[in-house]
Amino acid sequence: MHELFLVGPLAAPGVFEAVTGVDCTHRLARLADHALVGAADAAPAVVARRGDVLEGRLVARPDATARDRLESYTATLGLSERKVEIVLPGDDVVAAALLAPEAEPDALDWCVEAWRERWSESWPLIAAEIALHMPPMTPGSFARQKTMMAVRAQSRLRAARAPAPATLRREAAPGDFTWRPDAPLAGQFFKLAGLRIDHARFDGGRAEALPREVLVGVDACLVLPYDPRRDRVLLVEQFRTGPVRRGASNPWSLEPVAGIVDPGETPEAAGLRESFEEAGLRLDALIPIFGGYPSPGSNTDYFHCYLALADLPREESWRGGLAEEHEDLRLHAISFARAMDLVQSGEIDVIPMQGMLYWLAHHRARLRADAGVSDA
Repeated sequence: MHELFLVGPLAAPGVFEAVTGVDCTHRLARLADHALVGAADAAPAVVARRGDVLEGRLVARPDATARDRLESYTATLGLSERKVEIVLPGDDVVAAALLAPEAEPDALDWCVEAWRERWSESWPLIAAEIALHMPPMTPGSFARQKTMMAVRAQSRLRAARAPAPATLRREAAPGDFTWRPDAPLAGQFFKLAGLRIDHARFDGGRAEALPREVLVGVDACLVLPYDPRRDRVLLVEQFRTGPVRRGASNPWSLEPVAGIVDPGETPEAAGLRESFEEAGLRLDALIPIFGGYPSPGSNTDYFHCYLALADLPREESWRGGLAEEHEDLRLHAISFARAMDLVQSGEIDVIPMQGMLYWLAHHRARLRADAGVSDA
């Protein structure tokens, strides 16, 4: 059988092409007396069901490297191959190979609308990562990494949609830069990517095939809780691996409330969720401070930073965080003046925290006035 019958996510626009790395022509086809079953966030199985018709795409079986990528994808998702008789427009019948997992007993119908709502944008990016992963992923390793893969995909989608003002910096035009993978992604949680970069130079020339490495991180939301009536801020203390690896004598850091923007979540929603999970604060709204890259030369992390007006009745410290996420946090409600002293002494040595406190210093009088407090 030289053709494959694609159904479910593999038949969605751009997915098969992302998996194989090549554009392909396809023909619409249908499989009579069959239906898709399974959870909306999983690869659906195909079951025989009299009277149902399964719509899909018929494509040529890929060659060489593209075939290896497809095999990695199908093995990771547990897709097996079996022969079916496909009906083409005009009612011609051809034999093809159906790629689908084995059906679970009593599985519910697969809801294509639910899958599209959650995965249609990000699945081509996730599928490409699965296909290129070295060593090839197992179903178990994919289950452990799926959430972070979705986070990385949504970070890329969010970046592509974000405004890119260029009043001083160069305005990027089509073709000004390109990149291609130079090595498979490495790592379990965060990923190290090897790239080859081409980009336009300021002297009119072009830099070509520059070898670069970048840590593929996440979009995260950072929140600085502030009580304007009492002039207090809330800081989060936790142990950090980065200072340990650098050789710091004290790897405990003072930071804002922070967390990854989960799949399907807005940065604002992530900030409200993390404020409750880490500090027990139920907040109604966040005030945007700024957003940006903490280290654009070496990683893809993007921080969405907010201020939260909160009620901090006492200067005190307490434990926080989620036990199921193995968080070991200590929360400190302290005066704004003391927080700025910690910045000046170097005890607060986390750049986003410093920047958020300086932003608060600039806007503090207005926030306190809005709360009915005068510094006079």
